[in-house]
Amino acid sequence: MKYPKDYLDEIKARLKVSNVVSKTVSLKKRGKEFVGLSPFKNERTPSFTVNDEKEFYHCFATGEHGNIFDFVMKTQNLRFGETVKYLASIAGMKPYIFSKQDEEREKDWNNYKEIYKNYVEYYHNELLNNNSSSEAKSYIKNRGLKFEDVQNFKIGFVTKEIDYYEFLLKKFDKTDINNSGIFYFDEKKQKHINRFRERIIFPIKNISGDVIAIGGRSIKENNFLAKYINSPETQFFKKGSNLYNLDKSRKLSNKMDFIYLVEGYMDVIGLYKNNIQNVVANLGTALTPRQISILDQFFNNIIICFDGDLSGYKAALRAAENSIIELKPEKKILFLFLPDKYDPDSYVNKFGKEKFQEFSNQNTVEIHKFIFNHYFKEVDDNPSSKAVFEKKLKSVASTIKDEYIKKYVLDYYLEEISKLSPNLHKKSKFMKNLNTRSLKTTQNYYNETKSLTSIEIKEFSFIYILINKPEFIRDNPHLIENVKLFTNENKALFKALIEQSDNFKNFDLSKLSVDKNLIDRVFKYASVKNILNHRSKNEEKIENILNEVIRDLKNYELEIRIQDLEDKFSKDLSEDTFNQLKELKKLQNLN
Repeated sequence: MKYPKDYLDEIKARLKVSNVVSKTVSLKKRGKEFVGLSPFKNERTPSFTVNDEKEFYHCFATGEHGNIFDFVMKTQNLRFGETVKYLASIAGMKPYIFSKQDEEREKDWNNYKEIYKNYVEYYHNELLNNNSSSEAKSYIKNRGLKFEDVQNFKIGFVTKEIDYYEFLLKKFDKTDINNSGIFYFDEKKQKHINRFRERIIFPIKNISGDVIAIGGRSIKENNFLAKYINSPETQFFKKGSNLYNLDKSRKLSNKMDFIYLVEGYMDVIGLYKNNIQNVVANLGTALTPRQISILDQFFNNIIICFDGDLSGYKAALRAAENSIIELKPEKKILFLFLPDKYDPDSYVNKFGKEKFQEFSNQNTVEIHKFIFNHYFKEVDDNPSSKAVFEKKLKSVASTIKDEYIKKYVLDYYLEEISKLSPNLHKKSKFMKNLNTRSLKTTQNYYNETKSLTSIEIKEFSFIYILINKPEFIRDNPHLIENVKLFTNENKALFKALIEQSDNFKNFDLSKLSVDKNLIDRVFKYASVKNILNHRSKNEEKIENILNEVIRDLKNYELEIRIQDLEDKFSKDLSEDTFNQLKELKKLQNLN
């Protein structure tokens, strides 16, 4: 049975071709494309190209050409159904389960799309050509929109001249029209009413560019009418799983690594027409983890920029607590707060693109720090308030899915909380000098850590656990078997600790003949120290922390081996080397 086109389109939309291909081919960026050695032929000079923007690969050596489905089928010798399941799992989608209703669902989907396409086209033309749209045109002109902006976003206006429900009945079944959500039934008038009458409409498209819903803005000041409304949720439209303008902005992901997430349609259009096109909006509801997960497929950094008023701030806080759940390594979620009474649309229209970007570069704050700063403002100088504060932050950190991020966010919170003390608000001369010294110490610490490599810091954490939990290591020696360190000083220290303590059976740090400077560095820079100290008596948690650190070290070793094999493969193009490389990458994904 055929897979529905929308299911296949969503897989393609979620996955960059380069991400799929790079699982088996080593790619290098060259302009807008990626290049690598052909997987279809032994060669020394790369002739294989990948273009994310056009969603295809091409091999000049063999003439092979296609999309992600073609590539997986040809390189992994899979049938189409197996390929779809494989790619759907990578894209984070549920496997498609065929049923007797599939053919009917496909028919419903095609009718649904056509109804929305007809509706949007008709009322787009009404805005441009109907004299009854003069008030809507004035509103659009006052918001600074030009003809090309209206065209680009297919903005329309729902006039009253025609009963469009009756018009659609000439082409579509009544059930399909009702299921679109565009109309509702008025019991008093016993008639279907156009939901968006006398509203400017903004077509909402899915990731593939099909119109699946509408946002409507009233142009009349009326306390009884909501200013903005959206289509109700339907079989084909879920608010929390879609983003306005994602269909356009995702195509920019091969050029830039960040995206602005704003609140409204006009914010998107305002930034877009000022040539800030990497922008999307959530659809009038609280930001969902699902929406963050979708953006993560395309961009490394998400900058959430809501209105600079109290309601915008509250929406940002809700967004932060909902979206921190999806925080991942190598991904950032940042918040940007505009000056009071400005939204992204008004700010960029007044000050321009460069000022907006300059303000953005100077004023973004990382998600975990934003949450900390918000709740810190609510802390009073009493034990109960501080306890509530700590409990709340631990609760926030515990929701994070990724164990690595969870560990370091919690570590940050615990370290900041530890600075609270009963003497926090005393303003003696001694405290003033102490604070000055503390600031200098912090700056020096920051400067010193910049000179350290990430693997050194991981090694410091590993050794810190050995030094502080020798009895635990003595009772569980298997945990540190085959652990490999990479820096000479730390390797020597690790070896000395084991040999001089008889595998931690007689461990006394003060009696060991080791370089004290190396020990000082471990205690100073081990990133795990705060989280370990707060869990010092729970052996299960100690083991979990140690295993995470060891996993980091093993992944680093894998990265080195993979890099060496990639260099070797680029020279010898050996099938044996390629198979070794493939196995190591599988192992890396498992870790």
